[in-house]
Amino acid sequence: MEKKKSMFVEQSFPEHEIGDTNKNFDEDGRDKRTGTWMTGSAHIITAVIGSGVLSLAWAIAQLGWVAGPAVLMAFSFITYFTSTMLADCYRSPDPVTGKRNYTYMEVVRSYLGGRKVQLCGLAQYGNLIGITIGYTITASISMVAVKRSNCFHKNGHNVKCATSNTPFMIIFAIIQIILSQIPNFHNLSWLSILAAVMSFCYASIGVGLSIAKAAAGGEHVRTTLTGVTVGIDVSGAEKIWRTFQAIGDIAFAYAYSTVLIEIQDTLKAGPPSENKAMKRASLVGVSTTTFFYMLCGCVGYAAFGNDAPGNFLTGFGFYEPFWLIDFANVCIAVHLIGAYQVFCQPIFQFVESQSAKRWPDNKFITGEYKIHVPCCGDFSINFLRLVWRTSYVVVTAVVAMIFPFFNDFLGLIGAASFWPLTVYFPIEMHIAQKKIPKFSFTWTWLKILSWTCFIVSLVAAAGSVQGLIQSLKDFKPFQAP
Repeated sequence: MEKKKSMFVEQSFPEHEIGDTNKNFDEDGRDKRTGTWMTGSAHIITAVIGSGVLSLAWAIAQLGWVAGPAVLMAFSFITYFTSTMLADCYRSPDPVTGKRNYTYMEVVRSYLGGRKVQLCGLAQYGNLIGITIGYTITASISMVAVKRSNCFHKNGHNVKCATSNTPFMIIFAIIQIILSQIPNFHNLSWLSILAAVMSFCYASIGVGLSIAKAAAGGEHVRTTLTGVTVGIDVSGAEKIWRTFQAIGDIAFAYAYSTVLIEIQDTLKAGPPSENKAMKRASLVGVSTTTFFYMLCGCVGYAAFGNDAPGNFLTGFGFYEPFWLIDFANVCIAVHLIGAYQVFCQPIFQFVESQSAKRWPDNKFITGEYKIHVPCCGDFSINFLRLVWRTSYVVVTAVVAMIFPFFNDFLGLIGAASFWPLTVYFPIEMHIAQKKIPKFSFTWTWLKILSWTCFIVSLVAAAGSVQGLIQSLKDFKPFQAP
């Protein structure tokens, strides 16, 4: 019988074959998984609720009171629906008793095979790399916002208060270098729970401030059923491009399929079975996310109207109370520290597992060395893990410093990866798993859903390209924001 290799060398136990009954290991010879639907929900919430939640007021402003909430609900349903299909594919061919697939690529290889495996890898890892670069930028913006908030409070709102993002990107990178030495996803539960709590904090602060602003009245705020008005707020072309961008922003705001299989691989082997636990985690995660998205988007729109800023905490829709704005931005930064790890762990695992398979006797790759850390116990060091992960964090930080407009590019990456990862592959694998006959009713409406989402991706990609071109025109290098 072929011996199983782990994603991480320190978890690879050659003497344990499949079927080992040792209490410390699962049936595939890996360390016993202890994750539950609660830890799975924390991972999902950490992955899904980014600081982009605070820009949903802008998205609702582009679409209006009718289309905005409708689009939000539609994509929450689509995301949950396709995530349940993907959860059933973790094991193959049977969703409860089949062979485990540890990564999204392995799932696609088991059910579809061929070039689709390479397409999946390109979409998944390209998206993950883009997100980690984007999070470096976004976290630094939140850190800068704390400094600028204090400056505005001290000197008045008309002062420029220019601050460079670079030092804060370096601080973020140093923190990530340390956290990246956490061996695998399984050990990240505490960080995801902390990050999820932070996301609740800053989303709640944003909602609370918006309610206070809307209740206070003051200046007249104009909201409409169809969003920003052509001829008053925007031109006809701007309305179209902004609508495309808003739909794309909402669609991508739910996408966590890139890490779903890796999250499911942390769940214990029942009862309930991993697919049932993952479906429950997805329901809790998507429901919680939708609740906060709807609150932030709709209440934010009610507070700011058609002039809603892109992010009312870092874009200074609010200036006071400055200490609360500071706390919210610190929460955003802490949340993104955890979210960065959720999205980069699959990249780390992929490179390390492939290296271990190719050079199993190389001590630099497979060697584990115990180091005693005072007050923390023994810590395992692997030189490949140390060098590779540190290098990755440094490179993403350097790219973030060179291209501070990369977040606009991230919209294009999201558009390119949303359809294949969130919709196309889950539907195609569900059809293959259930052996749904071609041109049957179920097959037909699943295909219609897939093609509809493909069109949404194209529309969002067009909006992202237009936004990127505009950012490149406005970009002034070596100038503090």
